[in-house]
Amino acid sequence: MSGVATSIKTLRQELEKQGHQVYIFTTTDPHIEKDVYERNIFRFPSVPFVSFTDRRVAFRGLFHAYQIAKELNLDIVHTQTEFSMGWIGKFVAKNLKIPCIHTYHTMYEDYLHYVANGKILKPVHVKQMTLAFCTHLSGVVAPSQRVIDTLTGYGVKIPIRVIPTGVNLEQYQNSSEINVRAKYDLAPDTPLMLSLSRLAYEKNIKELINGMPKVLAQLPDAVLMIVGDGPAREDLEEQAKSLDLGRHVIFTGEINHDEVQAYYQAADLFVSASDSESQGLTYIEALASDVKIVVKTSPYTDALLANHELGTTFETYAELVDDLIYYLQHAKIENQQVLAETLHRVSAASFGQRIVEFYQDVQLTYEEAQDSAGISN
Repeated sequence: MSGVATSIKTLRQELEKQGHQVYIFTTTDPHIEKDVYERNIFRFPSVPFVSFTDRRVAFRGLFHAYQIAKELNLDIVHTQTEFSMGWIGKFVAKNLKIPCIHTYHTMYEDYLHYVANGKILKPVHVKQMTLAFCTHLSGVVAPSQRVIDTLTGYGVKIPIRVIPTGVNLEQYQNSSEINVRAKYDLAPDTPLMLSLSRLAYEKNIKELINGMPKVLAQLPDAVLMIVGDGPAREDLEEQAKSLDLGRHVIFTGEINHDEVQAYYQAADLFVSASDSESQGLTYIEALASDVKIVVKTSPYTDALLANHELGTTFETYAELVDDLIYYLQHAKIENQQVLAETLHRVSAASFGQRIVEFYQDVQLTYEEAQDSAGISN
């Protein structure tokens, strides 16, 4: 599951816990049979998106979505994509005369190389697309400071609130029955680093593999386990082979989402060299699993790891290697109080409550604007 899908699933669960009704309007999914019942989910005909074939865009359903939404008597629309379903959501909100807010999940400038190797779409096109979509919205949720800085840099003027996606902490704190180390024939004391993400070039996993020879010079038994699949996998496997890393780099392929916590809990250290994250849910999931993290520096990660008891951020390749060695040698989180305070701020419950507060503020502002428009007319 992508970070966006995880965010939506978490938000739905938290809103329903608070007694709200949630309906999801999304695209058809070839992996789900048409006659399968999905509670409060409405799917619209779609096709794979160019260059992102695992992502889909709806090609019809505008008025059908409006009719459904009208019958449901919705109070607010919360869009999660800037493409087809997002525009359908804006259309529905406008015609129902209710507020529409949006979560800006993806830093598109990091993905332009997927479309004609970056020769067609440029950063200026991302800015234009973003400004066009944000027009007439009532508010935007930014998962991190990096996102709000980007949006304000584009010239977005509507209210923006930083609300990091929360994580269901219990899922990662409960012990898993799956023994990952036994599955991959790793001893209990083998220093194990975990990378878990889509194997895409912007995740910069190649830097982790490049660092392994120097890590092994200090810790000869260390292993880097790379969990996930994606377009960069073949190149990464070839890179590991060319460095003669053998069993020191393990590619697991894609795993079931329900098994993810077992992989976190098997690791001594979670690592990421990605600089394309708007937030980085896997960082929180690792911490919730009582695992320290070493990740690329950014305003979000620097704030998250202000206390180095939980891990650290790096900027250069040399820093990465030094940090990997140090934190593999000091893997245990000793200060559980610091961990608990950090996790509370990014818990699913806190996330859901802050979203509801934003909904309420947006509704009030929207109603005041409607009343003012009515008086002026």
